[in-house]
Parts: sequence; C-alpha cells; structure tokens
Amino acid sequence: MTDLVVAGGGPAGLATALHAARAGLSVVVREPRDAPVDKACGEGLMPAAVERLAGLGVDPAGRPLRGIRYLAGTTAAEALFRGAPGRGVRRTVLHAALRAAVLDAGVRMEQRKVVVVDQLDGGVLVDGEPARYLVVADGLHSPLRRSLGLALPARGPRRHGLRRHHGVEPWTDLVEVHWAERAEAYVTPVGPHEVGVALLTTRRTTYDEQLAAFPALLDRLEGAAPTTPVRGAAPLRQRTRARVQGRVLLVGDASGYVDALTGEGISLALAQAEAAVAAIVAGRPQAYETDWRRIVRRYRLLTEVLLAAAAWPPSRRLLVPAARTLPRVFAAAVDEIGRTG
Repeated sequence: MTDLVVAGGGPAGLATALHAARAGLSVVVREPRDAPVDKACGEGLMPAAVERLAGLGVDPAGRPLRGIRYLAGTTAAEALFRGAPGRGVRRTVLHAALRAAVLDAGVRMEQRKVVVVDQLDGGVLVDGEPARYLVVADGLHSPLRRSLGLALPARGPRRHGLRRHHGVEPWTDLVEVHWAERAEAYVTPVGPHEVGVALLTTRRTTYDEQLAAFPALLDRLEGAAPTTPVRGAAPLRQRTRARVQGRVLLVGDASGYVDALTGEGISLALAQAEAAVAAIVAGRPQAYETDWRRIVRRYRLLTEVLLAAAAWPPSRRLLVPAARTLPRVFAAAVDEIGRTG
C-alpha cells in the first residue's frame, strides 16, 4: 500500500511530496497537466518562502526583492524586509525547480488526476487503489474539495486576478503595489528584462482596460512588449468547512483562500505542506487542522483588515497616505508579510 497519494502537482503538492519522501514515506503525485505548470499569480516569493524552499534544497532563479512599495498617484510608502530578501520568480521556473527536486527524491509522478476518493478503515481508496493517506492540493477551485463536501459558499465581493509579463528592465528591487480606485496592480521583477504585472479587482473587464487605471505604471511599461499571454483566476476567495476528513488532508489553495492582497500564498502552502506531513508521520492527521489554523491566522487577519479598508472608497484613498505617515506601522505590516508561514 502506498503511504501517500498527492492530488495536484503544483508547489503545494510537490512540497508535500518532498517532505514525505524525506520522512521515508512512499509517495505518488498525480498531476494531469504538462510540466511546467503556469498560473496567474504575483510571483513574489516572500522571505519565509525562500527560506522554506532552501530547506528543501530548492533554489529557483529569480530577482532579489528587498521589500514592498505602495503607490497611489504621487504618494508612495515603502518598507524593507528586516531579514533576508524575498525573490521574484516566474511560476514556471518555481514549478520546474520543485519538480526536479521531487524526481531526484525518487517520487513517482503520474500524469493523471484523482477522481474518486473513498474512506476506508486505516486508509483511503484513490480511484480504486489503496493508500494510507491522501493530500488534496489541486488548487484554488479544487474539484476534490467539492466532491468531498468540504467546500463552503464564498462570502463578500468576488475578486478576480489577471497577470501578464512585460519585456522591460526592472526599475526597482521592491514589489510595487499600485492602488487605483477599484483595483490594485502588483509589479514583480522576475528577470533581467522582465516584470510581471498582476491586477486584482472586483471588475470583470480586460487586462488592458484594467491597466489603464494606473497611468504611472503605464508610463513605466511604455514600449515594453508583452512576453506572455494574459492569465486569469477568479473568484479568489474560497472557504472550507474543514481541512481534514478522515485520512484526507487539504493543503495550499485547496484548503481555503482569502485573497492575493498580501502575496503570501506560496509561503503558506509550503508551511502547510510541512505540517501535513508531520501529522501523517505522527499518525495524527487531525493535528493538522490545528496547525493549519495557526499557520494562516496572521495572514487571514491582515488580509481581511486590508480588504475591509480597500472596499470602502474613503478608507481606500487613505491607505497609502496612512502608510507614508505611519512608517513604523507599515514596516511592521511588511515584516508580518515577510515572515508569515
């Protein structure tokens, strides 16, 4: 009997497989998509994520990120990470690095998805094949989360994300967050001649129409040809009733998601992967529920506060001026973002 089947071969699933292989478990990863897998994301790895990847022996190429800068019109506020830097990394580069580490660890990869899961005494039946445990890491809109009855209806405004890369030399070593009336633009240096721009908004319209709300950013990108097509993700908020059901554990975006506002998705996924495997090794899968809540607590609090402020136009207009006026508060928030996970 296989010790662990991982449904999903994104960063969360691959990190889970690496931790499990290191713990001496037999592991199978099922991922139906061709590698490397791309998706719409900000691509800024926070310092905690870089540190956790290094602990797994994974060192993806990218651009150092010293901190975060908020901009609204001519007003700007910035704060640096207090410790080691983060890193801007193309999602495909990150996936390729993790996948190579998984294959080097002897983990079996299967290009197919998990469809049917049945709980057994002392194990699970995954598409008719027995395993001791299943980790569900099949992404933001996880089909398995729904089929297991663990999904809850989302509440609040439906936020959407769009991402495209532009061929231009990065003008900063900070993640820039540009604020407009109804959207944010996240600019992340990912290469010597490439930046990623991720747009978050409640409006359903095209990337170019969204980008027009940021004239200063448009000036920066003038003459820079797109290097990738537009990718989208919606809706961002996903709720779950539990992260553990018998011997099935949910990891990464499949376990629930608030918003990409603080850029901590990879940090959280890596921390959850380690905690899930620790609970499996200990034979106490339910312990992961407590660990999951601890891991996401600060992220959820900070993100919900920012979303509430951003949803009300008067407070949204004050966010960047307040960050500039209260630099210590902003620096503390950036430090929280950098070390979450």
